[in-house]
Amino acid sequence: MKHRSSQILFEHWRDRRGGRLLPERSEIDPASIRTALGDVFILSFNTLRHHPFRLAGTRVCALFGRELKGYPFGDLWAEGQREELSALVRTAADDSIAVIAGATGRSVDGLSIELELLLLPLRHCGQTHLRMIGALTPVAAPHWIGARPLTELRIGERRFLGHVPDEAPPLAPAAPMPAMRRRHGLTVYDGGQS
Repeated sequence: MKHRSSQILFEHWRDRRGGRLLPERSEIDPASIRTALGDVFILSFNTLRHHPFRLAGTRVCALFGRELKGYPFGDLWAEGQREELSALVRTAADDSIAVIAGATGRSVDGLSIELELLLLPLRHCGQTHLRMIGALTPVAAPHWIGARPLTELRIGERRFLGHVPDEAPPLAPAAPMPAMRRRHGLTVYDGGQS
């Protein structure tokens, strides 16, 4: 993750999750992520409505020049990429994993900006596939951000960050090296058969 807001949100999500697959929505503490809140959003997991925003931080709204609450997250993406975005959201929810992706935003007058997208599934009232928290942040903020709203997004490279158990299993001791001998400049490893 390149952007500090993504790092803050991911660390908080991971800490709240503990040894479980997902944290509860109610366990997300806005005070703990206050420096990242402007870049944070929460989505309803609703494939029929393209995952509408439940809330969106001020910097996320400023990227698009409008309030995003209730607006379909999927509709921010280029026409040909909406299915791919929906598949990313579904994968994060189905597998209880984090998704980090690059994105390119384009304004109506053709200016572009590189963004970082983070998607993190949540449990809500004990159920999965209801809420997702995320962050959308510019990698570097050009001078025109806020003055020229973005009209579409395109997905770039992506990575999936799976569940890491609190305790890793102990490593098995390395097998002893087999006996070896030198013969005519070659190393011969004895394989146990004569």
